[in-house]
Order: sequence, then C-alpha cells, then structure tokens
Amino acid sequence: MNRVQKILAGDLRTVARLIRDIDDGLTEARGLLKELYPHTGKAYVIGITGSPGVGKSTLVDRMIQYLRAQGKTVGVLAVDPTSPFSGGAILGDRIRMQRHSTDEGVFIRSMATRGHFGGLTPSTRGAIAVLDAMGKDYILVETVGVGQDEIEIVRSAHTTLIILIPGMGDDIQAIKAGILEVGDVFVINKAEREGVQKTRQELMMMIEMDKDRKTKGGWKPSIFLTEAVKNEGIEDLMKGIEEHRAFLLKKDPAHLEKFQYDRARMELFDLVKQDVIQVIMEHLTRTGQWEVFIQDLIHKKTDPYSLSEEIIARYLNECRVPAS
Repeated sequence: MNRVQKILAGDLRTVARLIRDIDDGLTEARGLLKELYPHTGKAYVIGITGSPGVGKSTLVDRMIQYLRAQGKTVGVLAVDPTSPFSGGAILGDRIRMQRHSTDEGVFIRSMATRGHFGGLTPSTRGAIAVLDAMGKDYILVETVGVGQDEIEIVRSAHTTLIILIPGMGDDIQAIKAGILEVGDVFVINKAEREGVQKTRQELMMMIEMDKDRKTKGGWKPSIFLTEAVKNEGIEDLMKGIEEHRAFLLKKDPAHLEKFQYDRARMELFDLVKQDVIQVIMEHLTRTGQWEVFIQDLIHKKTDPYSLSEEIIARYLNECRVPAS
C-alpha cells in the first residue's frame, strides 16, 4: 500500500509521520494532503480553549474517556508553546494523557506553535485533515492557552468550548471582546472552588448581552460546571456538545451551510496568504534584496508602506516559479 492507502486504513505510524512532515513544511506532505482531501469532512471537530491553568488537558482526558465508552474513535491535537531548546512542544500532552496511549482507538499528537499566534499552529488544519481521513469520529483540538486572541480555533472546529474557572471576575469583562464571543459551549471547570455561581451569573449576563448571536446563527451558548479531576459534570457537558452538534447538523441547515462556507473561505485565504509570503520571501532572501530593503528602512531612504507596495507590484510576477 502507498502512504495514502495506509492512512485511509488507519496506520498509526504513517499518520504520525505525515503530521510530522506537515509540521516541518515538507513539499511531499502537501501532495498527500491533496490526495486525502476528498476523504475528509466526516469527523466532528471540537475546539477546547481557555487560559493556562483552567484544566484544559484534564478535561480533554475525560472527554476521551467518555467518547471511548460510547465506542467512538478519537484524535487529539494538543498545541503547546515551542520549546526554545528542542523547537518542539514544550509540555507534550501525550504525557498528561498517557493512559490512553495504548488504546488503538485514540491518536494523540502534541504540536508546537513555533511562534505562531492565534492558539493553533500553521499546520493544524492539515493535521485535522489527516485524522479526519484516517477515520476518527471525533477530533479534539486543545489550543495553546495563552490569551484572548485564540480565536483561530473557530475556523477549524464545529463546536468551540471556552474553559473558565471560578473567580475570574474582572477577567471575564476584560476578555469579553475576545474568545467569549466565539464560544458555543462554556465550561466552568474546578467548580468546587468558591465563586462558581458568581462566575456563572457573569457568564449568563455576557451571553444575554450578545444580541448579535441570533444573527450569527441563533445558537444560545450553554454553560456547564465540571470537576474534571473527579470526572464530575463530564456527561452533561458531552450531552451539551451533542445538542450543539444536532443544532448545527440538523435543526439549522442554513447555519451549517454558512459555517462550511466560512471555513472553506478562511482555509483558502490562509493558504494563499501563506504561499504568497513564502514565495516572495524566498525570492527576496535568495537575491539579497531583503537585506537591502532593511538597510534602506534603517537609513530612512524609504518607508515600509512604500516598500510593501513596491514588493507586491514588482516582485510577485518576477519571483513566481513556473509549475513543473
């Protein structure tokens, strides 16, 4: 069997190798993704985001446990900060979820951000496609968890979970313009802590105040209390996710159609942007013009706005490599 056939058959080693190749930006990986694309679109993708310390990985561990008990197969992509020493993921969620490592129905992969902002890695979408093509029923994507700008997950996940903990208080107000507005399901983890009802009330107020929700699709986010360490509240949470899935897939076809349109549009936009930047930068670096431009800026011979316009207008056609 070739690599594509092995991935479609669920060969774990081939899948792991391809995700590594995608992460490393190898040209051959893109060719395989092209072949796998027709086989994607069956898995349900759940994004899990929230600040560090809210218990995202423990919650993911419990979600895996629940889904496996339901007979579902699960893929997990855990995004972590980049190690300054190895260049890989700094924590390695496979360690935190080690008890599932021998389960053939679970595939867990840690990915390093490599300086990318937005909570995901540049290669996350490709990795999701691989897990989808290999036949996983659910794909859980845990973001890096560094701030309120982690909204890229919305472009990849069917259901986005926002994880909070009691006592965030003013933090909820502070981040309302960020990730709170993109959550489909909210989870207050570590619910045994003092202040859980106050946090819940603040969340409910925030949701009620978001009048644009109806025009965005009509889904009213739900709130769940969990103690992931004790496996409490997980069943209710998973039922809440299924309710959102039912809403997305059955009750509102127009919303699903818009979701798929937006996701396809953003995926293509990001790929075009990535390719254009890569082609231009490789050309400028190879010809030594990049350094000349930097020196011109330092010595005020020009400005970055004019240079950017010049690069786009002058070099986009010049540096394009003819297709072989």
